[in-house]
Amino acid sequence: MSPPGFYEIQLLGLAVICVISLSIDRYVAGKGAKHGKESADDRLESGKSGSASALATLTRKYLVVYGIVMAADWLQGPYVYSLYREQYGFPERMVAVLFVTGFVSAGLAAPLVGVWADQHGRRRLCMVFCITYTLACACIMVPSIPVLLCGRVLGGVSTSILFSAFESWLISSANSAALPSADLSTIMGRATLINGLVATGAGVVSNQLVGVTKNFVSPFVASGALLVLGWVVIRGTWLENYGGRGATGETDIFQVKRLGSAWSIVRKDPLLLVLGLTQTCFEGSMYLFVFLWVPSLQEFAVSPGLPFGYIFSSFMISMMLGSLLYTAIVSSSQKHSLKPSADSSLTLHAKLSSMVCAISALALATSVASYNEHMRFWAFCLFEACVGMYYPVQGTLRGTLISNEHRATLSSLFRVPLNIFVVVSLLTGVSDARRAVLTASALMLALSSIMTAIVIVDRPEERTNSSTTNNGTAIDRD
Repeated sequence: MSPPGFYEIQLLGLAVICVISLSIDRYVAGKGAKHGKESADDRLESGKSGSASALATLTRKYLVVYGIVMAADWLQGPYVYSLYREQYGFPERMVAVLFVTGFVSAGLAAPLVGVWADQHGRRRLCMVFCITYTLACACIMVPSIPVLLCGRVLGGVSTSILFSAFESWLISSANSAALPSADLSTIMGRATLINGLVATGAGVVSNQLVGVTKNFVSPFVASGALLVLGWVVIRGTWLENYGGRGATGETDIFQVKRLGSAWSIVRKDPLLLVLGLTQTCFEGSMYLFVFLWVPSLQEFAVSPGLPFGYIFSSFMISMMLGSLLYTAIVSSSQKHSLKPSADSSLTLHAKLSSMVCAISALALATSVASYNEHMRFWAFCLFEACVGMYYPVQGTLRGTLISNEHRATLSSLFRVPLNIFVVVSLLTGVSDARRAVLTASALMLALSSIMTAIVIVDRPEERTNSSTTNNGTAIDRD
């Protein structure tokens, strides 16, 4: 690498900034709590009430498991591409096919995972995740295309479970314990922090494992060991909970009726169309970034052997900093607002959504225009910071503009064009087309930023009316 220790120095600097930011955020939050009602965080730490005991118990049970499984997932991130391309020697198009296989299997499994969890139990499906993801790790150790494709299918299904069943178990357990929504938000907030911390640590550990073993397979072995540990902890500490589908005997497992009803709502509402456009553009660019960041940095690297684990950790810290920046902006807005309202919050988040897409477009465009390895690295860090802001911003917009009855179905519907965008891009965006894919992603993000500014930010009357209509309409479940 050039200069020696560049990425280690950047990682250390970002880590120091992150620790300072976390300390400031915690200090400000604690200071604000002294002047108002005791927060969920305060009750969690003090244990002054009966509900605090239930909150502490559920928090401990969930975060221990969540930290283990997310660490197992993140350990695989930095060296997937390098394992396929460098150690196994597959051509880049075949590597793209392997990535596409995992993404397609995740997309196809996503609508069914919720049904499986409701019918057979969330805890049980989380244990199935540990098994299938361990098998995926075993498959990736065999340099055979059929075995690797099987592993990608198992990995895709496992990813769908990871990002649905675990959260469903938490929400159901919180409801069973009669915990208020503020307590649930506290657990999820801490989960986000845990996710960033374990991702950063996983990048460093994976880098060290590869350095010691000289083998890109070693992080996947460690990941499999963590997944086995996760299975043991889930089995020993979690209680089972179910959804309503198992009891009602609903047979429409492919959710055809709900998706059809959802589409009829979306096509009549420009606000929801813009939400779908943003999800497709941003998350599509994010998934493509996972595939493209390694070869993009290698393209102009001064020397081979980039420390991908350290670079990955830098990206994760950048994501945490973006999340902290979002928290600071929202807190400052609430503090200085004389009369906070749902409409003012929606306006703020619409502006943030437009800004995040615009800055992301700038970051990707910079990575395309620059022929400097370090400049590309910082452009990618900026993009990851936008990722840290995107999820809470987009989640708040969905929560405001879409009723609870619609949210999961519309999110699934929005993923249809997302899947098409990523699969087509991966199948064509290899070798010389890599720059074209990043350029197209930047242009789509810029379009999304403009459309959000025009449709959501600058049309307050339609925004308010649409929000009222959406929250009062239900998709037929029969």
